[in-house]
Amino acid sequence: MSQPNHADSYYEATAVDAPKLDRLDGDTGCDVCVIGGGFTGLSAALHLAESDYEVVLLEAGRVGWGASGRNGGQLGSGQRRDQESLERMLGNDVASKLWSLAEAAKAAVKERIRRHQIPCDLKPGILHVAHKAPHAEWFAHYADKLRTQYNYPHIRSVSREEVSEMLGTHIYFGGNLDTDAGHLHPLNYAIGLAQAGLGAGARLFEGSRVTGYDQKSPTTVHTPYGCVKADYVVLACNGYLDSLEPRVSGRIIPINNFILATEPLGDDRARSIIRDDVAIADSKFVINYFRLSADKRLLFGGGENYTRRFPRDIKAFVRNYMLRVYPQLADARIDYAWGGTLAITMRRLPHFGRLDPNVFFAQGFSGHGVALTTLAGKLIAEAVAGTAERFDVFASIPTPDFPGGTLLRWPGLVAGMLYYSLRDKL
Repeated sequence: MSQPNHADSYYEATAVDAPKLDRLDGDTGCDVCVIGGGFTGLSAALHLAESDYEVVLLEAGRVGWGASGRNGGQLGSGQRRDQESLERMLGNDVASKLWSLAEAAKAAVKERIRRHQIPCDLKPGILHVAHKAPHAEWFAHYADKLRTQYNYPHIRSVSREEVSEMLGTHIYFGGNLDTDAGHLHPLNYAIGLAQAGLGAGARLFEGSRVTGYDQKSPTTVHTPYGCVKADYVVLACNGYLDSLEPRVSGRIIPINNFILATEPLGDDRARSIIRDDVAIADSKFVINYFRLSADKRLLFGGGENYTRRFPRDIKAFVRNYMLRVYPQLADARIDYAWGGTLAITMRRLPHFGRLDPNVFFAQGFSGHGVALTTLAGKLIAEAVAGTAERFDVFASIPTPDFPGGTLLRWPGLVAGMLYYSLRDKL
């Protein structure tokens, strides 16, 4: 039986050779069964295997098949919510701990790339830009706050004029440049983590969709072709959790986001739109995010939907967003366009926890997951080993259910998103 293919994306077209992984056939046992082969699951499997646990990872598609292999590739600082919001919401002490953990997350990604020589085109810099004038004022204030209160020297505010020079567009009012953040090829990073996990002794299986598991200890995890008996289970499914675990599925909601890749633009044209080869994210609620690929294409993410289906013509759907920023690219050929499903929480903060003494999960990274998912896997490994202090910082954050639970959450989400989308336009 052939394994499911990756999405037809620029990342798939430029992926390094992935390890040849079999489907699980028959029954086996292990210390820890990880469900999900994205960044969280791969990181958990790698860290657990390095700590001498016997690990089996089960992925329904291919390693990095979901959002981990399709996202914008931005390695951001902090959490999805800014530090001022976290201070108001959770208090200064927890906000400070979350900042420190986010810094550890960025460092963990960079360290893994260096240690395993993962060829994922890691580059420095993210420029956050303001699509409204009041946002630019806040950006300047926030850069100063991070420098003075969080001892973070890698950020500076950028004027409207400098943003225009850096990006070749006049629609933004200023922003912040974070030089310790970065961007990378996410699918190649996922493949690199998988190869490192195999090297550490983890057993990884593709095409092995989990259909359920019991709540015993040890736990038996079921797939159509075999079962895994494990002392511990790690749920790393995120936007693809579906009905596998009703006890936490109501805390997240899957949404779809979309990206295109232009034809190669050449050095001069690429530099005319992103002078310094940094990644960009704007301040809209439904953000636009974009960057240059290694071969000088514009990778542009824009637009969301909240159904089970992607737009019929993703190229045209995302191109409309791109041309609002770069009308000068109207003649650029669009070579690839694809979508992916991520999971958000009500508070836009990750949801960590322990369902039973032997079942751990991390989900709901809300579009800020490249760094935090890598850290999540490490923290889960620490918690399995009995050191849960850092894991519990996240697990202690209240994560409310979406109103209406899994059945009625969609209408409320759509109404809320339409409201914020209208605010973006106004």
